Amino acid sequence: MDPSDGIHFVSSTDSPEFTRLSSSLTRSSVIGLDAEWKPVRAHQPNFPTVLLLQIACRLDSHRSIVFLLDLSEILLPSVYHLLRDVFLSPHILKLGFRFKQDLLYLSSTFRSQGCDSGFDRVEPFLDIATIYSHLHHKQTTRKTKVTKSLSFICEELLGMSLSKELQCSDWSLRPLTKDQRTYAAIDALCLIEIFNVFQLRVLKEEMVRATTIEYPQRPHAEQGISLRKSSWVTLPMDYTLLQIVRGYSDKIVLTESDGKPGTSKKKGKRKSSTGFTCKEKRVDDIDEWRGPAPWDYLLGGDGFPKFLCDVMVEGLAKHLRCVGIDAAVPYSRKPETRELIDQAIKEKRVLLTRDAKLLRHEYLLGNQIYRVKSLLKNDQLIEVIETFQLKICEDQLMSRCTKCNGRFIQKPLSIEEAIEAAKGFQVIPNCLFDRNIEFWQCTDCNQLYWEGTQYHNAVQKFIDVCKISSA
Repeated sequence: MDPSDGIHFVSSTDSPEFTRLSSSLTRSSVIGLDAEWKPVRAHQPNFPTVLLLQIACRLDSHRSIVFLLDLSEILLPSVYHLLRDVFLSPHILKLGFRFKQDLLYLSSTFRSQGCDSGFDRVEPFLDIATIYSHLHHKQTTRKTKVTKSLSFICEELLGMSLSKELQCSDWSLRPLTKDQRTYAAIDALCLIEIFNVFQLRVLKEEMVRATTIEYPQRPHAEQGISLRKSSWVTLPMDYTLLQIVRGYSDKIVLTESDGKPGTSKKKGKRKSSTGFTCKEKRVDDIDEWRGPAPWDYLLGGDGFPKFLCDVMVEGLAKHLRCVGIDAAVPYSRKPETRELIDQAIKEKRVLLTRDAKLLRHEYLLGNQIYRVKSLLKNDQLIEVIETFQLKICEDQLMSRCTKCNGRFIQKPLSIEEAIEAAKGFQVIPNCLFDRNIEFWQCTDCNQLYWEGTQYHNAVQKFIDVCKISSA
């Protein structure tokens, strides 16, 4: 990863470099973000001023370009609207390494130069620390809380050493040295390289999934991404990237309390050998599942696991159904928090989510909420099975309706019974009439299923994913 030929230093909006930055942003669906500021003394009353903003633009799967935006020279109001639109554009996935602190300092810097509202949000956003946590979920235990540095992640995923010697250098001095420019560019560029590894993994998983079970897709606006109007136009994401954004992205939102220097977490900083404080970001710890579950016999339950998957893990609900686990989804497409809580309590389900904010309502749900840490559906399924110690056997596979979560009629239907049941409701392919296969029907929605190639592929997939051994 050598960025020396693709670094553009932008210090004026009248420069050719700025024109190229604007053009590249309109053609990029993935960008990496990082920021640098002058090292500050501990307990400084004000946030440090961001002096350099690094933006790495992925032009295609093989080419990226890095822009170093010199915020000490450029007029900040002249680039404020461009950056704000980029941060909020639903067509650009933003990558960062625990970028919330950077955004906080960046917002403070722009507000100090007359941009009253600053920046309070970045979405869709995907944290490199989260990507790493997902890719290595199977190799780590959930009781081990390990925060990996960006240099460690680069070494492990990309096989390259990322030196941090210049992190605490004086970024206020101009001109920046060649080594400083290269260091700053690599810090942003490596985010895209790591995402490329992750995207390849996701695409392989999705290709396997597509050959087994077909899942309905939801409109983009229903994925939690705000579609904001803007005069600044970018190219829409391609289908595969859009699927990643829908399934795995998050957002950064600054609150009013974040805007006060006294409330910043001291644990997110470290001191260099010179006595200055340098940026070092961290991920908040999330409580583990403590149990027992509401279906436990000790609590008067029936012993049968039941889950409620919110919209962020709706794909996990379908996977749970495929292995015979009762997994419901919210009554409405955009449920309020109170609705989720009421449904979980009423139906005695454990609420599964990836939204850490929902954990604030644990006092209402007790042992009925769990935050899923994995990103991909197969890994989420394994995480839930291991966390709740679910027992999965081959006889359970494909015993629930993936469409509505209903149970199948226990006695298989004959071809004649299936044809009668399908009248005016479902079309049975003619090629099945001459084959000796069995049909099942959902007791709730009347959907018909049969032992076709798709069925056998799905069974084999979940035998492999769940590591079910044949008796």
